[in-house]
Amino acid sequence: MKNRLVPACLMMLFVVIGCGDADSDESSDAATDADADADADTDGDTDTDTDGDGDSDGDVDTGDSDSADFCETVSSDAQLEPVYLAFAFDVSGSMGEGDYPWHDRTLKWDPVVAATTAFFGDTGSLGLFASMVFFPSHDEDRCEDASYVTPDVPFTRLPSPLFADALTAIGEEEWEGGTPTLHVMNGVLQFVQESRDAVAGKYAIVLVTDGYPQGCDDNDIASVTAVAEDAAEEGIFTYVIGVNNPPLPDAPDTVSNLTQIAVGGGTQAAFIIDTGNPEQTTADFNAVIDGIRDAAFSCDVAIPAPPENRQFDKQRVQIAASVDGEPVVFDYDADCVAPFAWHYDDPDAPSRIMLCESTCEAIRAQPQPDFTVRFACTDLIFIE
Repeated sequence: MKNRLVPACLMMLFVVIGCGDADSDESSDAATDADADADADTDGDTDTDTDGDGDSDGDVDTGDSDSADFCETVSSDAQLEPVYLAFAFDVSGSMGEGDYPWHDRTLKWDPVVAATTAFFGDTGSLGLFASMVFFPSHDEDRCEDASYVTPDVPFTRLPSPLFADALTAIGEEEWEGGTPTLHVMNGVLQFVQESRDAVAGKYAIVLVTDGYPQGCDDNDIASVTAVAEDAAEEGIFTYVIGVNNPPLPDAPDTVSNLTQIAVGGGTQAAFIIDTGNPEQTTADFNAVIDGIRDAAFSCDVAIPAPPENRQFDKQRVQIAASVDGEPVVFDYDADCVAPFAWHYDDPDAPSRIMLCESTCEAIRAQPQPDFTVRFACTDLIFIE
């Protein structure tokens, strides 16, 4: 797969604190020394530093990264938000029961399951967390929200074989009728909300289905869209993957309106996967999953607090990382024009470091990335 996800849960953050601190300098002119020149040395001469930058060259430091004075080095842990994808997976008879020509298992179920299994087992998904609930439920309460609160596979760090095992097992059971999408969304949303309350992170729902909601009261596109809208307001977005019927005579369109759910869920449009050519279906499904993974990936981090008696200065910050084995210093660029750039969430009152898209791609492409934030003694960036 392309655009592979790097570990999203933990990166070591090295913070190099600038020389300027919150209290007065121990070598200020208030101090006395043996030569009575108020410079805290004992050589009896007068300091030659006339530019006030703390060296003896008499010139003014420009503040570029090469000449910046990085003083005391400390380290702390910081986290890019871990990403959790909650999959709701349609296993109704239309996915492969064979009761109609367009319900052909080899054209729909098999290629979709092959792509899904590959995603969950791929090392490119390292660090991502996923869960899965199948619908409709096999019990009599298939039209109850509670039937889908507990997933068939709980949130699990990827890659993992648990999803392949679950898909294989469900594929051997009898096909069920109905598509209780409203109750699935309500149940999965409750599960995600409870999970987010317990563990902070970036959460999203991935709905995989080949048909419109049907078979339960109030179970229609409008009601499902309303649930997706409520979730989006909480920052839980809904991605929709619609599995089209094969292009066979009399095969109905059952996926076009799914875009309404995606729009309500804050993801603009449903991803519609064509069937009929199993190899192409697998490839297309793979590409969609890759896109969702990349879209959900978090590329911002809270600015770490300087150690005690130090002050944060937004113009004395440098971001760097190892890219393909080489150290790279990223440029501050609010417009994200530079090839490796970053910016603050709010230049006036920054609280988070935001990596630009190209920088984000470079970071997540590294198998074991390091992510460095340095606080310098001189100005490195200039914010208008």
